[in-house]
Amino acid sequence: MAKSFEFRAHGEDTIPEPRPPVKEARVGPPEQILHRIVVVGGGAAGLELVTRLGDRLGRRGRAQVALVDSARTHLWKPLLHEVAAGSLDPGENELSYLAQAHWHGFRYRFGEMIGLDRARKKVRLAATFDDEGREVTPPREIGYDTLVIAIGSVTNDFGTPGVAEHAVPLETTAQATRFNRRLLNACLRAQTQSEPVRPGQLHVAIVGAGATGTELAAELHRTFRELVAYGLDRIDPERDIRIVLIEAADRILNGLPERISKATQRLLVAMGVEIRTGARVTGVTAEGLKLADGSFVASELVVWAAGVKAPRVLKDLDGLEVNRINQLVVEPTLQTTRDPNIFAIGDCAACPRPGERGLVPPRAQAAHQEATHMLRQVRRRLRGRALLPYKYHDFGSLVSLGRWSTVGNLMGFLLGRGMFIEGMFAQLMYRSLRLMHERALHGTRSAVLGALARAMTRRTGPPVKLH
Repeated sequence: MAKSFEFRAHGEDTIPEPRPPVKEARVGPPEQILHRIVVVGGGAAGLELVTRLGDRLGRRGRAQVALVDSARTHLWKPLLHEVAAGSLDPGENELSYLAQAHWHGFRYRFGEMIGLDRARKKVRLAATFDDEGREVTPPREIGYDTLVIAIGSVTNDFGTPGVAEHAVPLETTAQATRFNRRLLNACLRAQTQSEPVRPGQLHVAIVGAGATGTELAAELHRTFRELVAYGLDRIDPERDIRIVLIEAADRILNGLPERISKATQRLLVAMGVEIRTGARVTGVTAEGLKLADGSFVASELVVWAAGVKAPRVLKDLDGLEVNRINQLVVEPTLQTTRDPNIFAIGDCAACPRPGERGLVPPRAQAAHQEATHMLRQVRRRLRGRALLPYKYHDFGSLVSLGRWSTVGNLMGFLLGRGMFIEGMFAQLMYRSLRLMHERALHGTRSAVLGALARAMTRRTGPPVKLH
């Protein structure tokens, strides 16, 4: 074997200096792959859940947590009727998903779920576009190990002709803002036109006398009068403005105790709201509503708040079981019946109530409870422990009629018995529901400071939105 030598000045050949031994690379354990948790839908249930998951798992490096939503901001859904009436400015009350993700250790993925590949564990998202038609995000897929679907509900028009063209639902902030803009434009049009206000021009017909419809009727009664007070002197509220609440059932708030229904109707009638029960709408036109008894309700503004169903995308979501209104059928553990890796919570889930008739109702308190239970389920799942059944607890119902009053009942309030409440105490309890939601998102200190800031802002500006 040839050797290499180094020649020095004296011409002597020497043995070369030995080279340092090459260290063998240590082969450590493979990089840990984190469990991927994806929550689709940033409503009350989804956002509360993903915030808590981010705080407890995402920040600590125990899981990858992501939220998927087609909107960029969150507004608590029970506030939409206030946005529609103009008594609440959405810009001052919305929460940015991107900011919430940054603060609480999860990722925000902008896009709409359009499909699912259960075999590959992928959620398919549609492309998004801006107002000029330019692509913002491309079509893409997001992988998951645990998927929680919480995309809420949409309005059910029951196939009634003309609803899509002439009525405004209240499912999103954009829809509530659209109705408020139409309301303002109708008032300005009536103020500046040369001819008198025609019949029906400033009438509002609300189809559906559930919580949303009744609360909106009360807010609109106040809004119209506030608008007129700001210089719209050609409009006479008593002569030109009419609010009609239409319900197919035999009483308003049919899903709540009869005592609440009667108290609410009494207050609405005192305001001047016209209530028609047992009235079924057969068509909506640009001039108003056609009823099954052949009568016609003249109205330029129509809100459709009658019935809910789950979004159409769930109807054929890679074979998952749904009911007749597209809700995902889930086990008591909140797992879908055909895939244990997929859960559903909130209004889009058909969740059973063991030992009782019917399903968990689509209420804010149910969304909050399911999000809390789902957090425990995910943590137990990561530890390999058995999942627990969810049990719904009904703490009562509250209906806010703006500044007029609030009515409701508290279940199990004293000695396990229900308690009917009305007035100031009921109003404080109603406001506490929003505070509870914000506490879950931001913590107690920030939620209280936010409530104080809103109270101060309302005292410095007009009581309704004027633009």
